[in-house]
Amino acid sequence: MKNYLKTLLTLSFIGSSFIAYSQSIDSRSKTILDDITKNYKSKKNSYFKFSYGTGASKVTQNQTGIFYSDNNKYKLKIMGVEQIFDGNKVYNINDEDKEITISKPNDNQAHFSPLSYLDSYKNEYNVSYSGKKTISGIPVDVIKMTPVKSNGLKTVTLYVNTPQKKLIKLEQVSTNNDIAIITINNYKENQNLPANLFSFDKSKYQNYLITEL
Repeated sequence: MKNYLKTLLTLSFIGSSFIAYSQSIDSRSKTILDDITKNYKSKKNSYFKFSYGTGASKVTQNQTGIFYSDNNKYKLKIMGVEQIFDGNKVYNINDEDKEITISKPNDNQAHFSPLSYLDSYKNEYNVSYSGKKTISGIPVDVIKMTPVKSNGLKTVTLYVNTPQKKLIKLEQVSTNNDIAIITINNYKENQNLPANLFSFDKSKYQNYLITEL
């Protein structure tokens, strides 16, 4: 379970600490990505469910999770593992092993969010529009991203519901051809969330081993 969460978080974190190199971004892709980035950031908070699949050359394992964010904080749950970022520290809570690690986010951890790639494309990827496709009956625009500088990835492909200005699927292929796919669904926005949703309450974990890094 730990490996799933680690790989999942790497899917969004990778690449954000590299310096800018010469890159190419076509205008159509830029307009689409800028529009959905602006849309996400305009919301008070966001929620979605997602499926996460991984495999060597093809997806062979799938898991489901949920994600909350208010743009500055977030909560992620998948396979009995929960991660909370309260705006200051990251809390990894593993219910199976009854272990919790607390750490400061490092420089390249923007946090798990569709915005991770929507922001990083501006400096770190060559971006090209790859046409239209239909996913589950929904017409989407396909945008392909290739890293400007080697970062362990071969390609990242974004599938965007442009009229709704939402990312609905992300495919990542590593240089060794491992595949990771996130499919996003059941969006909810601007909800009345509990004030303590993004807080860590140590008193709830009396029998857990807590390690602060």
